[in-house]
Amino acid sequence: MTDKMGKMNHLEVLRAELLQMQQEHRDLDAAIEALHERVRPDVLLLQRLKRKKLLLKDKIQRMEDDILPDIIA
Repeated sequence: MTDKMGKMNHLEVLRAELLQMQQEHRDLDAAIEALHERVRPDVLLLQRLKRKKLLLKDKIQRMEDDILPDIIA
C-alpha cells in the first residue's frame, strides 16, 4: 500500500525488487540457453552467466524469506 504521500511502504519496495530480480533471472536463463545453442559457445561467458544466475537465485530466496513470514505448522 502507499501512504498519504504516495510513497510505497517497505514491503511493497521489497516486492518490486523481487519482481525485478525474478525477471533478471529469467533473462539470464534465456541468455544461457541461447549461448548453449551456438555451434561454439563461449565457455567462459557461460560460466559467468551461470554464476551470476546462481547468485541471483540465492538473493531471490533470501528476499522471499524476508517477505514471507515463517509459518510453523
